[in-house]
Amino acid sequence: MSIHDDDQLRERIGRMLAQGLKTQTEPFPETEREFSQLLDELNRLPADDLEGKLVLSGFTDTPYGEDRMRCQECMYYLVHRKWCDLPELAVPVGPDWWCRLWRI
Repeated sequence: MSIHDDDQLRERIGRMLAQGLKTQTEPFPETEREFSQLLDELNRLPADDLEGKLVLSGFTDTPYGEDRMRCQECMYYLVHRKWCDLPELAVPVGPDWWCRLWRI
Protein backbone atom coordinates (compact mmCIF):
# COMPACT_ATOMS: atom_id res chain seq x y z
CA MET A 1 0.00 0.00 0.00
CA SER A 2 1.38 3.42 -0.94
CA ILE A 3 1.29 6.66 1.02
CA HIS A 4 -1.38 7.84 -1.44
CA ASP A 5 -3.48 4.74 -0.68
CA ASP A 6 -3.01 5.36 3.06
CA ASP A 7 -4.18 8.95 2.64
CA GLN A 8 -7.26 7.86 0.68
CA LEU A 9 -8.17 5.22 3.26
CA ARG A 10 -7.59 7.69 6.13
CA GLU A 11 -9.94 10.13 4.38
CA ARG A 12 -12.53 7.36 3.91
CA ILE A 13 -12.33 6.43 7.59
CA GLY A 14 -12.57 10.09 8.54
CA ARG A 15 -15.74 10.46 6.45
CA MET A 16 -17.27 7.36 8.04
CA LEU A 17 -16.60 8.73 11.52
CA ALA A 18 -17.74 12.27 10.63
CA GLN A 19 -20.98 10.86 9.20
CA GLY A 20 -21.81 9.37 12.58
CA LEU A 21 -20.59 5.78 12.49
CA LYS A 22 -21.60 4.38 15.89
CA THR A 23 -18.61 2.70 17.50
CA GLN A 24 -18.16 0.83 20.81
CA THR A 25 -16.07 3.22 22.90
CA GLU A 26 -17.03 1.40 26.10
CA PRO A 27 -16.06 -0.64 27.97
CA PHE A 28 -12.43 0.37 27.86
CA PRO A 29 -10.31 -2.77 28.41
CA GLU A 30 -8.79 -2.18 31.86
CA THR A 31 -6.91 -5.47 32.16
CA GLU A 32 -4.59 -7.39 29.86
CA ARG A 33 -7.22 -10.15 29.69
CA GLU A 34 -9.91 -7.72 28.50
CA PHE A 35 -7.47 -6.23 25.99
CA SER A 36 -6.63 -9.72 24.66
CA GLN A 37 -10.33 -10.61 24.40
CA LEU A 38 -10.92 -7.51 22.29
CA LEU A 39 -7.98 -8.44 20.04
CA ASP A 40 -9.47 -11.94 19.67
CA GLU A 41 -12.79 -10.42 18.60
CA LEU A 42 -10.98 -8.27 16.02
CA ASN A 43 -9.13 -11.34 14.72
CA ARG A 44 -12.44 -13.10 14.10
CA LEU A 45 -13.57 -10.35 11.70
CA PRO A 46 -12.91 -10.78 7.97
CA ALA A 47 -9.63 -9.04 7.05
CA ASP A 48 -11.44 -6.58 4.77
CA ASP A 49 -14.16 -5.62 7.30
CA LEU A 50 -13.05 -2.03 7.84
CA GLU A 51 -16.33 -0.89 9.37
CA GLY A 52 -16.33 -3.85 11.76
CA LYS A 53 -12.79 -2.99 12.90
CA LEU A 54 -13.74 0.64 13.49
CA VAL A 55 -16.93 -0.23 15.37
CA LEU A 56 -15.43 -2.94 17.58
CA SER A 57 -12.31 -0.95 18.46
CA GLY A 58 -14.37 2.13 19.29
CA PHE A 59 -12.77 4.64 16.93
CA THR A 60 -13.59 8.32 17.34
CA ASP A 61 -12.40 11.21 15.20
CA THR A 62 -11.74 13.39 18.24
CA PRO A 63 -9.69 13.02 21.43
CA TYR A 64 -11.51 10.93 24.02
CA GLY A 65 -12.27 11.10 27.71
CA GLU A 66 -11.26 13.42 30.53
CA ASP A 67 -7.61 13.09 29.59
CA ARG A 68 -8.34 13.84 25.91
CA MET A 69 -6.49 10.68 24.82
CA ARG A 70 -5.63 10.48 21.13
CA CYS A 71 -3.78 8.24 18.69
CA GLN A 72 -0.76 10.54 18.64
CA GLU A 73 0.18 9.49 22.20
CA CYS A 74 -0.56 5.79 21.71
CA MET A 75 2.35 3.35 21.65
CA TYR A 76 1.03 1.84 18.40
CA TYR A 77 0.94 5.14 16.49
CA LEU A 78 3.59 5.64 13.80
CA VAL A 79 3.97 9.42 13.62
CA HIS A 80 5.55 9.83 10.19
CA ARG A 81 3.14 7.41 8.53
CA LYS A 82 0.03 8.40 10.57
CA TRP A 83 -0.61 4.71 11.05
CA CYS A 84 -1.89 2.38 13.77
CA ASP A 85 0.70 -0.39 13.93
CA LEU A 86 -1.39 -2.72 16.10
CA PRO A 87 -1.53 -5.82 13.84
CA GLU A 88 -5.21 -6.45 14.54
CA LEU A 89 -6.05 -2.95 13.23
CA ALA A 90 -3.24 -1.86 10.89
CA VAL A 91 -5.05 1.17 9.48
CA PRO A 92 -4.09 4.76 8.70
CA VAL A 93 -5.32 7.09 11.44
CA GLY A 94 -5.42 10.77 12.28
CA PRO A 95 -3.28 12.01 15.17
CA ASP A 96 -6.34 13.36 17.03
CA TRP A 97 -8.39 10.20 16.65
CA TRP A 98 -8.73 7.59 19.40
CA CYS A 99 -9.79 3.97 19.90
CA ARG A 100 -10.29 1.81 22.97
CA LEU A 101 -7.11 -0.17 22.21
CA TRP A 102 -5.15 2.97 23.11
CA ARG A 103 -1.99 2.29 25.16
CA ILE A 104 0.98 4.27 26.42
